[in-house]
Amino acid sequence: MSNKRVKLTRKLVESVALGPQDAFLWDSEVVGFGVKVSRGGQRSYILQYRIGGRSRRFTIGTHGSPWTPETARDRAKILLGQVAGGVDPQDEKAEDRKALTVAELCDLYVTEGLATRKPLSVVAAKADIENHIKPLLGSKPANAVTPGDVDKLLTDIAAGRTAKRSKTARKRGLARVTGGKGAANSAITTLCAAFNFGVRRGVRPDNPALGVRKYPEKKLERFLSPAELARLGEALAAAEALGVESPYALAAIRLLILTGCRRNEILTLKRSYVDEHNSCLRLPDSKTGAKIVHIGDAALEVIQAVPEVVGNPYLLPGRKGEGHIVDLQSTWERIRAAAGLSDVRLHDLRHAFASLGAASGDSLLVIGSLLGHKSAKTTHRYAHLADHPLKDAANRISAEVARLMGTTSSGPAKPARRANVVPAPPGTKGVLGEVIETKWLDTPAAAAFLGHTVGTLQTYRWMGTGPRFRKIGRRVVYALGDLEAWRSEQAASSSARAA
Repeated sequence: MSNKRVKLTRKLVESVALGPQDAFLWDSEVVGFGVKVSRGGQRSYILQYRIGGRSRRFTIGTHGSPWTPETARDRAKILLGQVAGGVDPQDEKAEDRKALTVAELCDLYVTEGLATRKPLSVVAAKADIENHIKPLLGSKPANAVTPGDVDKLLTDIAAGRTAKRSKTARKRGLARVTGGKGAANSAITTLCAAFNFGVRRGVRPDNPALGVRKYPEKKLERFLSPAELARLGEALAAAEALGVESPYALAAIRLLILTGCRRNEILTLKRSYVDEHNSCLRLPDSKTGAKIVHIGDAALEVIQAVPEVVGNPYLLPGRKGEGHIVDLQSTWERIRAAAGLSDVRLHDLRHAFASLGAASGDSLLVIGSLLGHKSAKTTHRYAHLADHPLKDAANRISAEVARLMGTTSSGPAKPARRANVVPAPPGTKGVLGEVIETKWLDTPAAAAFLGHTVGTLQTYRWMGTGPRFRKIGRRVVYALGDLEAWRSEQAASSSARAA
């Protein structure tokens, strides 16, 4: 805890950098008044005081309307007056909490209960509260909620009673809130956590959401076959060659499957986290805390090929070169459609990495360590699991993924001059015995290759009688091999008719 005292201002409060631990900044005008910045980004005004020989801390409120440094400082002065008169503000708050509504309890839970949680966890909990819990149960006193009320909340959300569409701050932006069983289960989980927080704070003696039976959830485990990995590699190579997608988004997709990392670990990756000498990523924070991710040569080559934006610490910059890339889903949806993998999620790329490791004979212990699973921490006590098996496994798995996706040792495969078949690298495993490098042509180039006009080729496409094509982003592309095959079929058909 820092003892530094400065006059708290809005600019100062908002400029406090996030760190691995909670940060405190104390006001120079009112003793004991300060701001706490959690590692998750929550900024709360607090008052530290002593009463009855004990040190107490009172949370005034979260930074933002109505709480500013000025209003919170005024409130702190009033509270210090109560302390001087022998009244403990915490006792008064405890009485107030017994009369809280569900909405007020949830607000308190967000302010204080989620202070140490990850930013994405806070966003998800807020969405459950604002979109589902408050509209249906917010006005009810928290100490009057019964398990029956929670059961009804579950069924109402599943039935879509909270579904709505609303405008966002973005131009032509539209937010869609849907119900369904998944949304209902998530909301009940958040409500249960809020009531657990309420029990600890004396709002009520029990948790009415405990024991409520949620809807059974299907475990979505989708693994990619070698043939599917090959199609994914073709789609990525085509998008890279044609320049129809952000190169940073495409690099992110490649890194997800070559490292087995979680999406946010790649999107927020900074160049300073990359240890090229030891072939690893040193992540100071992740879903499971600080960790080291061993990566293979194929992943390292992708990282080295990403162009750097001067002044931006992130490996994968966002729009206009600022911050880091945020929206990967839209790019992924176009790539997976082009690859014929419409049911594959981004998280399934992590499953694919793990499944290839298992197929290659790596132990669950090694795979769990590479993925950074919490359960793997219990295995770190074994001295025989040194780093080199992890490095070997990371390199072996990423090399196999790269081979199946048609990626050479020098980075993403570049379009060949003609469609050809290249023998698989010696010593590799897998079902496929060859790696196919495909020449991709856009519509004008394809029309020229066939000796047709663009309009004729478009007519063939609309009628469903032309050569096979794919959509990469907003562009229609043709594989040279498909064009050659279609041209041969047309020639054979013409010869048959002439005969």
